[in-house]
Amino acid sequence: MSCILIAITHPDHAPLDPSLISALERKFGAKSRWLAEGEAADMVLDGYDLADAKSHVADILPDSADPTRVDIAVLPAHHRRKRLLISDMDSTMITVECIDELADFAGVKSDVAAITRRAMNGELDFAAALRERVALLEGLHVTVIDEVYAERVRLMSGARILVQTMRGFGATTALVSGGFVPFAERVAHDIGFEAVIANRLEIVDGRLTGQILPPITGAETKLSTLTQLMRSHNLHPDETLALGDGANDLPMIKAAGLGVAFRPHSVLADASDAIVQAGDLTAVLYLQGVPRDEFFVE
Repeated sequence: MSCILIAITHPDHAPLDPSLISALERKFGAKSRWLAEGEAADMVLDGYDLADAKSHVADILPDSADPTRVDIAVLPAHHRRKRLLISDMDSTMITVECIDELADFAGVKSDVAAITRRAMNGELDFAAALRERVALLEGLHVTVIDEVYAERVRLMSGARILVQTMRGFGATTALVSGGFVPFAERVAHDIGFEAVIANRLEIVDGRLTGQILPPITGAETKLSTLTQLMRSHNLHPDETLALGDGANDLPMIKAAGLGVAFRPHSVLADASDAIVQAGDLTAVLYLQGVPRDEFFVE
């Protein structure tokens, strides 16, 4: 029995603390290898199951690592490179929540953002909270969508590298968002996702009506998309990866072979296989054992 321990830092925070790597090597009697010099390293832990290995890591981390500067994960050794990626969009593949930015143009950002935070932390029903927030956008001119995309939407660091690198080694990629089609389609195009699913805003005479066209894309849609793509590509669950940050990502995170919480709300952190808090989205490649010299580079 064996598992893999991975230590990752953000490229801007490199190098990894050498004393941490040395402490981990001594603790497990293992030799590390660099996936990217000073930025990401892994080691094979022979004879350990996941629970035991995580317990031993916990003995070291309180004194040796700042969780805002280093990500540590312990994962199964088998099926490291995943063949299916399902990802959230807002605050995961992009740096903002699009609905909050639309609300800013409507003069209700603080109200909408407060609801967004509660919904993403699982305190509110997602569909009901979405309807409540969209209702506050009634009357907003459709051209604001273009303004928000041009002025506010920015790709998360490492997003395109992650998706294009996974596609390069044969993985299927899908963006499934509780956000809105006009944003999700552009983000999917800019990053390189093969498939995209999101919610549709009702627009009449060039203005938002404050309504969403059914069906609502939420947690169950994300889970069903994962299941459907897994079956259609004849994949084992262990070959799948789900990535997100909020409560509506929880079912797919729990169902995937590798569920990654990216800078998550607390409700998601405890349910994930790995948390990326310090690194950017290239950390998701390191979790799969992909060295930097195999990354897609534009």
